Amino acid sequence: MEWFNVGTIVNTHGIKGEVRVMSKTDFPDERYEVGSELAIFMPKSKAPTFVKVISHRKHKNFDLLMFEGYPNINDVEKFRDGVIKVSEKELTELGEHEFYYHEIIGCRVMTETGEEIGTVTEIIETGANDVWEVTPAEGKPHYIPYIEDVVKAIDIDEQIIKIELMDGLLS
Repeated sequence: MEWFNVGTIVNTHGIKGEVRVMSKTDFPDERYEVGSELAIFMPKSKAPTFVKVISHRKHKNFDLLMFEGYPNINDVEKFRDGVIKVSEKELTELGEHEFYYHEIIGCRVMTETGEEIGTVTEIIETGANDVWEVTPAEGKPHYIPYIEDVVKAIDIDEQIIKIELMDGLLS
């Protein structure tokens, strides 16, 4: 089974068993919905701990979660630095022109004329639009904005992204 990262537990919050999560998902309300089952992967543990969400709320830049069976701070301190993941069966169908990060990272980026630019190695959220770090076989990475004027076609099955090479894009 494949697992996908949706957040990291960075600390506890208060004394009633809440954990502070730095979210890595575009769908926090869906992922952390009451009743959701999550897996916590600890750095030095082979097997995940499965938990069920009993409360979720936003606080500043964090998502605060409470889990069934963990009613106080002493129960959840052990989860600090744990990575929260969901299984592939939990992934939902996305709309047109929407993709999961794991579908984009690793794709080859090519110009419409067939010139290979490199491979997507990271996705950076900027607020306005995502920016893809594209690393060539040699040289420095390029930063490609995920906008319609640049990204012309994405073929997830073939792992190829076609872009229009605008002036100054690869400078």
